Amino acid sequence: MFIAQSRSTPLSSEIQHVFTIRRRKISQICRYNKSCCKVKAVIQSGNDNKTVKDANFMEKSMEESNGLLVSSGKGRDVKAVVTLRKKIKEKISDKIEDQWESLMNGIGRGILIQLISQDIDPVTKSGKFMESYVRGWLSKPSDHPHIVEYAANFTVPHDFGRPGAIIITNLFDKEIHLVQIVVHGFNEGPLFFSANTWIHSQKDNPESRIIFQNQAYLPSQTPPGIKDLRREDLLSIRGNGKGERKLHERIYDYDVYNDLGNPDKSEDLARPLVGGKEKPYPRRCRTGRGPTKKDPLAERRIEKPHPVYVPRDETFEEIKQNTFSAGRLKALLHNLVPLIAATLSSSDIPFTNFTDIDKLYKDGVVLNDDNDPQNKFLSEILDKVFSVSKRLLKYEIPAIIRRDRFAWLRDNEFARQALAGVNPVNIELLREFPIVSKLDPAVYGPPDSAITRDLIEQELNGMSVEEAIQDKRLFILDYHDMLLPFIGKMNSLPGRKAYASRTLFFFTSRGVLKPIIIELSLPPTPSSPRNKRIFSHGQDATNHWIWNLAKAHVCSNDAGVHQLVNHWLRTHACMEPYIIATHRHLSSMHPIYKLLHPHMRYTLEINALARQSLINGGGVIEACFSPGRYSMEISSAAYKSMWRFDMEALPADLIRRGMAVEDTSMPLGVKLVIEDYPYAADGLLIWSAIKEYVESYVDHYYSEPNSVTSDIELQGWWNEIKNKGHADKKNEPWWPKLVTKEDLSGILTTMIWTASAQHAAINFGQYPFGGYVPNRPTLMRKLIPHEDDPSYENFILHPEYTFLASLPTQLQATKVMAVQDTLSTHSADEEYMYQLHEIQQFSINDHEILKILKRFSAKLKEIEDTINQRNKDIRLKNRSGAGVPPYELLLPTSGPGVTCRGIPNSISI
Repeated sequence: MFIAQSRSTPLSSEIQHVFTIRRRKISQICRYNKSCCKVKAVIQSGNDNKTVKDANFMEKSMEESNGLLVSSGKGRDVKAVVTLRKKIKEKISDKIEDQWESLMNGIGRGILIQLISQDIDPVTKSGKFMESYVRGWLSKPSDHPHIVEYAANFTVPHDFGRPGAIIITNLFDKEIHLVQIVVHGFNEGPLFFSANTWIHSQKDNPESRIIFQNQAYLPSQTPPGIKDLRREDLLSIRGNGKGERKLHERIYDYDVYNDLGNPDKSEDLARPLVGGKEKPYPRRCRTGRGPTKKDPLAERRIEKPHPVYVPRDETFEEIKQNTFSAGRLKALLHNLVPLIAATLSSSDIPFTNFTDIDKLYKDGVVLNDDNDPQNKFLSEILDKVFSVSKRLLKYEIPAIIRRDRFAWLRDNEFARQALAGVNPVNIELLREFPIVSKLDPAVYGPPDSAITRDLIEQELNGMSVEEAIQDKRLFILDYHDMLLPFIGKMNSLPGRKAYASRTLFFFTSRGVLKPIIIELSLPPTPSSPRNKRIFSHGQDATNHWIWNLAKAHVCSNDAGVHQLVNHWLRTHACMEPYIIATHRHLSSMHPIYKLLHPHMRYTLEINALARQSLINGGGVIEACFSPGRYSMEISSAAYKSMWRFDMEALPADLIRRGMAVEDTSMPLGVKLVIEDYPYAADGLLIWSAIKEYVESYVDHYYSEPNSVTSDIELQGWWNEIKNKGHADKKNEPWWPKLVTKEDLSGILTTMIWTASAQHAAINFGQYPFGGYVPNRPTLMRKLIPHEDDPSYENFILHPEYTFLASLPTQLQATKVMAVQDTLSTHSADEEYMYQLHEIQQFSINDHEILKILKRFSAKLKEIEDTINQRNKDIRLKNRSGAGVPPYELLLPTSGPGVTCRGIPNSISI
């Protein structure tokens, strides 16, 4: 819960100056007071305390500690308990190192801690301080075998004041994991210094780490004794922008996406730089690796299983590596996907009938591991999570066909998923007619859509188009302009055939949304300048199958836009700059840092893993989704044309898409156009709760006039998000101002919504909806046959085979199902938003804030009850009915596994 210093790169002159002053002040104290000191060290194990004999430290002890003062002879007895976490799975070498660590602590040569007072020393003009080596001997096994506690007893002067920071130095040859330090003996009661951080070895970095007490302070309120440390800490965590980052470091900095390709390995794996004027994009965390040999602008790849750098505390904890779904994702990407490819690549054939698909859930896939010893790891790791037993990979039946195996075929289910599926954020109200493209007609042909008034009115039961638009009864899913510039390149890829699509829906008088027309477009050619086809649901068998193929192409486009734009770009990629800026500009003592910290957990690590194996050249996304090697270019184009921070707020997004209208009589000032819009209806409840929570939190800390504008850390944070994190959008006029506490609350609500509920809504349904390939194919391999095509006769004879042959192959489907299953999985120890009051209780020492957190948790539980009641309401046909799965993606709670529900605090998978 803090920012602490770490660097192995040369210090900036500014930081060097700070340290020079500190060393001079320490020397002054040593000359001023050379009194003897007495330190008692204890080691705790469970309820057993072993007191090590007292040690008298005179001048000799001071000399051994480089002349630093240890403690004064008289004063208050104080005990500092240091809690460390050991590895869960230890090798013999680790156990030997543990014994050595205990021995070094026993003789006082392992960990050096320094208490820093909030009060200024009149001699040194900086915070008073006392320091001591942690001492202790081998501990007995406790109820928590992976936790070890050491405690040093100090005698501090009565006028020492309250400790506000602790400086800790790790003298071992390896890093240690510090859970917390608790200081006993002061009038205020136990003082908690929450850590949960890796402390680097002094061998890797000579600089010590700073741990602040869990008390929130605005910069202007920082106690004078620790003001310099606050500034010093922030300076050191930013680094100097030079050199390759080392895995033990905690440096946060920015870079473009120049690490997705691998031109040194193959020209086919070269990818353009994403981020900059030509291909704008949010920035990622800088790793500083050198350039490739063939492209000086591309960063050298780190290939699996070697880790990509992220700041040390951003990496998954060991317990997460073993049980967390992200740990399983690594196993999947490094082991399972290649094994699937090896098994099926020699017979990479399409599904020939629907029974082939059903076998994935009934019989599974026998994997050809050829007794490879490396695959023992695969069996051990994945057999609990994938039903992988020995060489059998067997999938769970996805929710979409669990209740009704034919639901995916029906038009009402196709439409329902636009409102209550895994991608319910693209449907828009049709507000103008005719439908016109904004693309350059000189390049992409006539701008008018082929969807005519006559075609629409055939489906409106006597209404005119104008009446339907006025009554807000027509809706559209429009991927035409986003995809058409890329369709030609996509269709040149082997085994890929796609269209740019528009889908028109009509909201019936019975309150049901139904698709009425699909337009599929290809780039214009000299012989066909209007290369567009129109489809509607017909009554005969041939039109029925053609209509299903058209819907499959729409679903494929929807799957690609969902993954590359709504999921990866708008949540994962856009959150990364917020996280980097938060660490670089907001001290761990800053109340806004404490507010945001639970919502930043593990995002940088999961994003680094995605760059390594998911969105990289030749990765799973390129292999399994229609855009292929052009995936990130499409994502960049979407960022350029549509992403706006102010529109990422749920109410603003709904209004922008015409799915809600402003209405001051409603709680959030908006009213849904379709009341039975489960994502929006439940989302507004969650948004409202987050907004209320954030506003109460901000009001508590920013009660004074101008407190927002005078907060130098906060202003630096917001300016850097705009100017560095989203540098390609820095000049846009729509960025919110940060002047009032209302401005701040709005910005923070949007960030927390994005990291928690928005990501949950579009992530954890991936396998429940996409795990059945016909419902949501991630790519299409054939265009829809014309009557004059040679393949048309075969289609008439074998429509089922034509349909299935258009879908992903068995290899492609099996690979993407494995990834979707993993991405949809909650770990057994997931941290959910309703648990915030428990998570934050040790990092925020403020009873009023803890009350606010408890109210927020109680509100989320009320919302869960409301959502459960909605799912039982037979009037709400998009979330109840025969075979209809309830909409639970925004239920706050969840158990482990693929549950299609639950809102974690952060984007951690």
